[in-house]
This record gives sequence, C-alpha cells and structure tokens, in this order.
Amino acid sequence: MMRENFNDLLWFLVVSEERSFTRAAAKIGVTQSTLSHTIKRLEARLGIRLLARTTRSVSTTEAGERLRQSLAPRIAEIETDIAALTAYRDKPSGTVRITVSDHALDNLIWPKLEPVLADYPDIKLELSRDNGLRNIVEDGFDAGVRLGESVEKDMIAVRIGPDWRLVAAGSPDYFARHGVPKTPQDLVGHICINLRLTTHGGFYAWEFGKAGRNMRVRVDGQLAFNSTQPMVKAAIAGYGIAYVPEETVTDAIASGLLQLVLDDWSPKFSGYYLYYPSGRQNSPAFKVIVDALRHHSK
Repeated sequence: MMRENFNDLLWFLVVSEERSFTRAAAKIGVTQSTLSHTIKRLEARLGIRLLARTTRSVSTTEAGERLRQSLAPRIAEIETDIAALTAYRDKPSGTVRITVSDHALDNLIWPKLEPVLADYPDIKLELSRDNGLRNIVEDGFDAGVRLGESVEKDMIAVRIGPDWRLVAAGSPDYFARHGVPKTPQDLVGHICINLRLTTHGGFYAWEFGKAGRNMRVRVDGQLAFNSTQPMVKAAIAGYGIAYVPEETVTDAIASGLLQLVLDDWSPKFSGYYLYYPSGRQNSPAFKVIVDALRHHSK
C-alpha cells in the first residue's frame, strides 16, 4: 500500500472505534461527507467491505474487525514512540564540550556545575583543561571560557565570574636566600617559574600595573609549566617565584608556605566569560549549563 494512503487507514480506525461517522468526523476535524468518501475509496482499493452501515449505527465487518485489531495496537505503539521523541526534544540531554583554563575550571566552572549535573543525568559534560586560546568552532567545542578582554567579537559572551588578579608569590626560604623584589623590573634578576602559553607557544609575559603605569616583564628560571597548579607546588618547594591567580595560593599564604610580593602592582582582570557561536544556545542541555554558570556571578 502506498504511504500516502495511510491516512485512510487512520480514519477507518477512528470510525470503527467511534462507530459513528458523525463523531469520527468531528474527532478528525473533517466533514462527514469527506470521511465517508475516504472510507469508500479505501474499501474500493482493497476490494473488500470494511464497515456495515445502517441509518442508526456503523459496525465493522469480519474483515473490517480483523483490520481494526491489527491496526489499533500498531498505531498506539507509534503514538507512544512519537510522544517519547517529543519528550526527548525538550529534555536536557546530549554532550556539551567546553574548553577552559585550569584556574577557571577549578575555581569557577566545576564548583558551579557539580551540584547541577546530578539533576540532569542525561547531560554529558566534557571539560577540556587548556590554557590556550582555542578556536572552538574548528576544534569541535560548544563553548569556551576566557577573560572578557580576549573574547572574539563575533561570539556571544556571557559573564560568569567576578574580577580577579594574578599575584607573585614565593616561599619564605626562597626570599631568605635571594631577597625580595621591590619592583616588577627586579624580577629579571630572580628565579621565576614560567607559564607556557599553549596557543602562542611562548612564555607568558607577567603583566603589572600601578597608578596608571602598566608593564610586562619576561622572566626566566629553571622550571616552566603549562598550568598553574604545578607552578604553585614548585613555588612552595622553593624553586622560585610564581605569578598565579590569587585564589590558587590563598591557603598557602595563610599557612605561611608562601609569601606575596609586589602586591600593590598586581592588577585585576575583567573576569571570565563563557563564549559560544550564535545558535548554539538552542540546545536544552546547553541552556542548563549556561544558566548554572551565570548564576550568582558578579
């Protein structure tokens, strides 16, 4: 049977269940004459009578009843499957891939998303720890997280965190052996722990600012890493001065393992933003992630 004739079967099923052309036509939303003509066309095509009509009632013939019993459970199954697909469409599910720096991941992204994911077991979240400036479209990411000043102009950007700053810190033992730098320029004569920028391939030039005066200092030392956590550990172990996000050394400073220097030269950065191309926010799963990250941001 041709696919365009499936409506004839559906209409027959409604008439056989309602046992009335009048009620069936009202339920389908067509005129009684259109429905009657459709059923006659179906019977003619099959070459068999399906309905017995009287002035008072409509009933199925033996063949019609057999067809009704065959159709009814199959149509019900199809309707159930379609309903399930509709629910899937509106249900937050699927994979969301985000590239994010280690500092943002540990201090902002994961603390906000961890309590939310338990409520959405069908969302799969992939967080790629990367301090480089990735091309999220070319690299297959749904979104990225970076400082507001670094977000590309053609991206949608949503602020998800407060301003923060980098600070220079070293162990008391290191400063006892090498002295304490008084100005950013003094760092040139110190042993420093470098940060390798994945995208650019070079080392990060430490940025300082005070009273409208800004400067970048390129430092040198025995160690270099591409993430901040090992930099903090190396600084605690006395391998030199690290320039890292303040939150990563708060506990070490409070316990006396590390000591801040050049504190009044450490400027604030404009906070983290979640950025993504236009159209990506249509996914229910992605909306859940965005709402969770935006919540309580300052």
